[in-house]
Amino acid sequence: MQWEVVIGLETHAQLTTESKIFSGASTAFGAEPNTQACPVDLALPGVLPVLNKGAVERAIQFGLAIGAHIAPRSIFARKNYFYPDLPKGYQISQFEIPVVQGGTISFVVDKDGKPDMKTVQLTRAHLEEDAGKSLHEDYHGMTGIDLNRAGTPLLEIVTEPDMRSAAEAVAYAKALHALVVWLGVCDGNMQEGSFRCDANVSVRPVGQKEYGTRCEIKNLNSFRFLEEAINYEVHRQIELIEDGGSVVQETRLYDPDKKETRSMRSKEDAMDYRYFPDPDLPPLMIAQEWIDRVKASLPELPGAMRERFISAYQLPEYDAMVLTQSKAMAAYFEDVVAAAGKEQAKSAANWLMGDVSSTLNREGIDVAASPVSAEQLALLLKRIADGTISNKIAKEVFGAMWEANSSSSELADEIIESKGLKQISDTGALEKIIDEVLAANAKSVEEYKSGKEKAFNALIGQAMKASKGKANPAQLTELLKKKLG
Repeated sequence: MQWEVVIGLETHAQLTTESKIFSGASTAFGAEPNTQACPVDLALPGVLPVLNKGAVERAIQFGLAIGAHIAPRSIFARKNYFYPDLPKGYQISQFEIPVVQGGTISFVVDKDGKPDMKTVQLTRAHLEEDAGKSLHEDYHGMTGIDLNRAGTPLLEIVTEPDMRSAAEAVAYAKALHALVVWLGVCDGNMQEGSFRCDANVSVRPVGQKEYGTRCEIKNLNSFRFLEEAINYEVHRQIELIEDGGSVVQETRLYDPDKKETRSMRSKEDAMDYRYFPDPDLPPLMIAQEWIDRVKASLPELPGAMRERFISAYQLPEYDAMVLTQSKAMAAYFEDVVAAAGKEQAKSAANWLMGDVSSTLNREGIDVAASPVSAEQLALLLKRIADGTISNKIAKEVFGAMWEANSSSSELADEIIESKGLKQISDTGALEKIIDEVLAANAKSVEEYKSGKEKAFNALIGQAMKASKGKANPAQLTELLKKKLG
């Protein structure tokens, strides 16, 4: 039987406010346990929550960026459940009327070896508080409770079940991560828990309209774990059904050491949480004037920047999409073009999507931490354009620039000079190389003259080898054709 995978993601993005969503306690990461939990966070008798305006503004920013509806009136609800690190016995969240409704996120995903545009519909994004944290290590067989995170502001972003593979889910999560960091509403630090995903996964026979029974995999805090967990869960569900069993709706955890998901608890539905409006918090009213003020303060969004790259730099749509997936990459590209000239825009895009990105991925670093600055790369592009070096030699120079990790603005020229990599463009020197190659390869000459085009490429290859890769390819080709008549 052929199976179709159905995936929806719920992502918790910690908002970049300095204080918590309903109290004035700090949200700074890394403090000693329970040193950043005030009476409100601890749910001591008589305390009342007060909504953080900065958290609301960040929710509005996100909603505007994805083209969503910002609810003029939304309400906070109590989500009731018992857990040791939840002091109140309930979580303040939003249920019936969330602050952000709808919206879309578009991204590029690899499909059969080719880039494909995909758009995922969002259901909602709502404000809520985080719970504390249970610590199971180094407590002599006991569990410790750290309430520093209790009350930390979160924006929970929920998609429709629009994704059909783990690769699509990861591409969406990366695009969402890039957007919230771009806007500055979340720092995106997955190691610190600032950005974590829950994946709802189900399978159904191809052609069936009804969804299968879904399982939710909780708290995936890396893109690699997200992909591994989904792929394992898909395989588990298909194997279970094909063996005559049935999938049980439940919440599961991913074990990265064993690379498998395991059952955590039966999956709760909304009725299990007994949602009701929080009597301590009035409805959240957002006037149009507030929305307009936030809109005016937004940075240039990826979609607008993508269109500008296409019109201003004549880039293909795909190039513009890739370069605007990250604010840091887009800024680096524009810095390169500013230093090298607009005529080098396509060349800059090719290098960023090629050698630069592959080296960054191999080293596991962001472009903002690249040891080759935008100014240094721009000079390298200039030396390709003016014929000083070939594209092939430029790759060698780039590798040396990366290893050098120097701040010199003339680094490319220094490496070209010290390694003797300057391209041979002198006609006399090239003719001498060609004459020697023709004399040593009489058979290839005869084959070319008899109509075998491959023989010409063989002669070019021999000439490039004789010049140790330094010959100007275009000039070499032109001179060789003349010599051959």
